Amino acid sequence: MRGIVVKNTGNSYQVKTDDGQWTEAKLKGNFRLKDIQSTNPVAIGDFVLLEKNPEGLSFIYEIEDRKNYIVRRSSNLSKQSHIIAANLDQTFLIVTVNYPITTPTFIDRFLATTEAYRIPAFLLFNKTDRYNKQDAEYAGALIHLYETIGYPCYRMSAKQEKDLSFIENRLKGKVTLLSGHSGVGKSTLVNRLIPDAGQKTQEISEYHNKGIHTTTFSEMIELPSGGYIIDTPGIKGFGVFDMEGVEISHYFPEIFQYSHRCKFNNCSHRKEPGCAVQQAIEDHLISESRYRSYLNMLDDKNENKYREAF
Repeated sequence: MRGIVVKNTGNSYQVKTDDGQWTEAKLKGNFRLKDIQSTNPVAIGDFVLLEKNPEGLSFIYEIEDRKNYIVRRSSNLSKQSHIIAANLDQTFLIVTVNYPITTPTFIDRFLATTEAYRIPAFLLFNKTDRYNKQDAEYAGALIHLYETIGYPCYRMSAKQEKDLSFIENRLKGKVTLLSGHSGVGKSTLVNRLIPDAGQKTQEISEYHNKGIHTTTFSEMIELPSGGYIIDTPGIKGFGVFDMEGVEISHYFPEIFQYSHRCKFNNCSHRKEPGCAVQQAIEDHLISESRYRSYLNMLDDKNENKYREAF
């Protein structure tokens, strides 16, 4: 029996089988995931093979090869990864410039990961209904930056019907991961798009300007118009995983573009002579904030640490 994993409940998985039935399944005792050390060997979006024991309980005994997946470093076990979701068509990172704040460093780490696994990424700038003049100007600057690099950006409010229609058209027929910090509006957006989804929502802490976790486990939810949304718990930090030092620059498209002109093939773009990337920064062709994010990720790799603050 074959099916797709639609929810992780901690010690078991909800699986939708190819014939449209739902079943709860556990991992078979001898199950092993090949090639990658992960805190969650089976991820939302995985296609799995099931068998039932004489008592009628379902067990996952094999996972099919993944088209792709998105992964981050586990916050508790720095040498292991946490697979956020698998077999994606696209990812939507929900960004809020306030209520709570999403930093450019967090955005850049997420985008570098989607580049590494070749998953198209879109940035949704949510809560435009709460923008003051300063928020609007800052959001505009970020949108200009990321659109110039090549990432589609959309201003939106999950409370506005016109914005929902715009987003809904881009979700139709696709498997889409929704990600972002707690409090940015992921669950609110899901509830507006799928009224019977019943995702819990909660106001952010006005004192700390941070979101409060409402989604406990990742879940794949079917859209009325076709396709699926994968709603995930809010991410506090995004530690990158399985990226080698020089390779990191490949996941910043604008840095990679100029790196071909560097004097040395293994240029780290720090202080080497003849570095075309450094020259591009001086000429304002590469954003200093993006370059700082790149250096930050290099430092993480060199020091083998996880930075939760982003």
